[in-house]
Amino acid sequence: MTSYALRVPDHIMEQARDAATEDKVSINQMLVSFIAEGLGHRRGLKMMRDRASRADMGAVLAILEKVPDVPAEPGDEIPESESSFGPAMR
Repeated sequence: MTSYALRVPDHIMEQARDAATEDKVSINQMLVSFIAEGLGHRRGLKMMRDRASRADMGAVLAILEKVPDVPAEPGDEIPESESSFGPAMR
C-alpha cells in the first residue's frame, strides 16, 4: 500500500469527518472510499464517451424514426415548466 500526503481544505475535511463519523469508519477509510468512487465514476464516463465516439448515428436515427409518434400515457407527460424542448418536439 502506498502513502500519500494530501492537503485538504478545511471545509472538505470537516465533511469527510462528519461522513466517517456517520458511517462509523476511519477518515482514512472514508477518503479512500471517496477516491475509489470518484475514479470509478470517471472511468465510467470515459467508457461512455469512447463508446459514443464509435456510434453509428445514422443507424441510431434510423431506429428512432421507427418509433411511433404517440402522446404520453396519462401521468407520463412532461410538464410545460420542465420541458427543455420546443413545441415541435412534443
